[in-house]
Amino acid sequence: MTTVFTRIDSPIGPLLAAREGSAIIAIRFPPADPQDGWMRDDDAFDDVRGALSGYFSGHRVTFELPLDPRGTEFQASVWRALLDIPFGQTTTYGELARRLGKPAAVRAVGAANGANPIPIVIPCHRVIGSNGALVGFGGGLPVKRWLLEHEAAVAGRRLF
Repeated sequence: MTTVFTRIDSPIGPLLAAREGSAIIAIRFPPADPQDGWMRDDDAFDDVRGALSGYFSGHRVTFELPLDPRGTEFQASVWRALLDIPFGQTTTYGELARRLGKPAAVRAVGAANGANPIPIVIPCHRVIGSNGALVGFGGGLPVKRWLLEHEAAVAGRRLF
């Protein structure tokens, strides 16, 4: 199956989005380049562009996009758990490990969180350190802070 990609403007920089068929397989932070063999198709991403625009404008708090994140079974279990973190709220790596029934797997949860191929939509930015610190984010800590502050403001909550 052919993988297509586009670039989507956002307040945190141009995001690269990729899909195969209807399913989103990747969203990448700048600077991001497509993988070899991917073909650009800007017309194939109206749903993603609209969903992200709604999120960034504060009108969308959930996503209803077809997703196909690729990873191990453990990574997939972490990514599914990330989808359960409510908009505007955070959890810790330790709490996420406990929710998965693997309380000793905090580092593995952190690694899986960091390998999330579809950030923002699968909200890995909502996971913070046990001391409340913003740690480990592929888009950089300023972007993580921006996303968390944006969600807190939209949800009418204090960030910390």
